[in-house]
Amino acid sequence: MSSKEPLFAFFGTPRFSVKVLDALESHGMLPAVVVCAPDKPRGRGLEPAPAPTKVWAEARGITVVTPATLRDPAAAEDLMDILANTDWDVFVVAAYAKLIPKHILDIPRRGCLNIHPSLLPKFRGPSPALSAILADERTTGVSIMLLDEQMDHGPVIAQGRIVLDEADWPPQGSVFEDLLATEGGNLLAEAMPDWIAGTIEAEPQNEDEATFTKKFTDADALIDLAGDPRTNLLKIRAFDKGPRAYFVTPSGKRVIITAAHTENDVLVIDTVIPEGKKEMPYSDFMRGQTNK
Repeated sequence: MSSKEPLFAFFGTPRFSVKVLDALESHGMLPAVVVCAPDKPRGRGLEPAPAPTKVWAEARGITVVTPATLRDPAAAEDLMDILANTDWDVFVVAAYAKLIPKHILDIPRRGCLNIHPSLLPKFRGPSPALSAILADERTTGVSIMLLDEQMDHGPVIAQGRIVLDEADWPPQGSVFEDLLATEGGNLLAEAMPDWIAGTIEAEPQNEDEATFTKKFTDADALIDLAGDPRTNLLKIRAFDKGPRAYFVTPSGKRVIITAAHTENDVLVIDTVIPEGKKEMPYSDFMRGQTNK
């Protein structure tokens, strides 16, 4: 393994990306540049707020670039000025959510490495962690792959398997994503120096084993209380943020389910947030329904 610190730019925007950066930092690896999405209106006042990775990078004095797109040379001019004038070892990509064109993929000497929270070729696409929970797939992991122009298609340079204890399964979606991001960052920190040195090889994925995930919508998080208890529990645990698991009352009110478990193959709802109210025990909510 080389003692020289890798010279890399990091492409990523959300909390998942920050967890990866935290793991890399714990190994003494910091990017020279962070590329993320532009500031986005958030909150009731719709005030522009920076991406989580922008906040992380600025706190460390790292250069941040926020192009709206990478496909329009004019829109990405500032980024290209930075990327084109440095002898990069690699680029690292983690939840960037924008297509990176070939002319950028080809810049670094050893290509672009992507952290994907599944054991590729299984669960390609935008929602691997949540899809694993919904599929009741207790054995999963993370992959470090060499990016090409197809989605999650490139050859794999490293994989790490993760098996949660039965007592910890199914996890909350956000907790599981944090775990996979941290494990992915640790795995990348181990593999990146060897990849740069040319001492490990990339292995093509088996296309016959590929499965695909989708971007979930509000409709996917709707719970049928009369449905299968295990399926409902998996959905409640997976959809703990954006979208959140919910059911609709006969009067048309939405009720978010914040915690639940199963007992004797029966779904037991613990806490909920009724529309327009604060979180409360489900028993209190039901008592209020019967008193109406």
